[in-house]
Amino acid sequence: MKKISYLLLCALPFSAIAATDDCMTRTSVPAETLTLPQVIELGLCRNPQTTSAYLAYESARLSKNAGYADYLPSVSASASASIPYRNEQWGDWTYGASLSASYLIFDFGKRLSDLNQLSASWRAAGFEYDDTVQNYIYGVIGSYYALLNADADVKSAEMLQSVAKTARDTAQKKFNAGAVARADVLRADTTLASRELDLERAKNNREIAKGTLLNKLSFSANQEIKIADLPSELGAPGEIKSLDELFAQAQKTRPDLLRATANKDAAWHRRNSTFLSNLPTISASGSLQWNDTPSETFNAGNDKISGSIGIRASMPLFAGFANMYNLRNAQVNYERAVETERATNDNATLDVFSAYHNYKTAQTVLKQTETLLKSATESERVTAGMYRVGRATMLDWQTAQSELMTAEKQNNAARYDLFTKRAAVALSVGEIKAKLEEGALHEESNE
Repeated sequence: MKKISYLLLCALPFSAIAATDDCMTRTSVPAETLTLPQVIELGLCRNPQTTSAYLAYESARLSKNAGYADYLPSVSASASASIPYRNEQWGDWTYGASLSASYLIFDFGKRLSDLNQLSASWRAAGFEYDDTVQNYIYGVIGSYYALLNADADVKSAEMLQSVAKTARDTAQKKFNAGAVARADVLRADTTLASRELDLERAKNNREIAKGTLLNKLSFSANQEIKIADLPSELGAPGEIKSLDELFAQAQKTRPDLLRATANKDAAWHRRNSTFLSNLPTISASGSLQWNDTPSETFNAGNDKISGSIGIRASMPLFAGFANMYNLRNAQVNYERAVETERATNDNATLDVFSAYHNYKTAQTVLKQTETLLKSATESERVTAGMYRVGRATMLDWQTAQSELMTAEKQNNAARYDLFTKRAAVALSVGEIKAKLEEGALHEESNE
């Protein structure tokens, strides 16, 4: 039940948005700059998939509660009023009422198996909801980082456009002074046009990334959204557990593994219930009737109040072999659930392994791109200075600018890819919501 309590917490707000706004009915994005937790909270409030999964969980809970009814007596009441018609004549009104009750005394544990099956199905629905929430959060995180990456690419493109303008202006001045040929100016113009084209493409990519994020939040893609950037330092070598620790954690918290286990348990209890349905049941019953029959009516001498109590035993003997086939079907479904659990466990192990190594690789790639960017920036600065004093050609400067553009894009992609890979590790062990609330995926300040 600890896990189910955690699932309910997933539906609770952990930002101020849900507390101050009716997020489900609003048509416009909040005007303030949103942090990652606020974006996720806004999305969870509005997302139909997570809402549908929660309603499925609630349905399973109510079905489980209905299973307790078999442990209580069944009581029913009826009333009647009739008037006979014979030989073209209407008789007198006859009134009656009855109250009956029955209680299942013994059924070899079938009620318990049914209740255990419903409870396991309820837990499975809870883990399904948990899985839906975590995958949705991961999708929002990916879109959030993609927008930040696209925005960083726009800023890089604007910076490179400024560098290209400086190169063109420098080439024009040197040409006017007779220090270089007209070809240098033409090369600089070509580079500037290329950088302007890169800037337009970067802006287009940013619009697409923004529209994707807004779509995940169930807003129209033509609106504007402002999101907070992330710190530059994340990914210290010791901030993530070892593979063995991750494998062990996944067994405890990964929702699809827990759901597979709960489904296997439900199949096991369903098989037992099917077998027990072929055994006898013993029930107690009682009834109380009241009759008001006119005295001139035939058989009117019976008592107005009557009743009975008794015990009944029943056992199915033959139902066209349906019981036998139902039992075999339940056994096959249980064996299938066992294999599904095993396959889910294998897939989870691979997910954890892949996410772990992808994150470690992303750490290395980020460090390499930072070194590359630093080198490319210095190279462009030095080459620009050398061109101004006539010790480098425009082609050299163009090459340095191209290398700087590549380094900028690679560094932007590596930086935000590291955040995504870190979220993938948390998703692989089923802790993405917990890590988000702890701040591991969106540090507010540099560590």
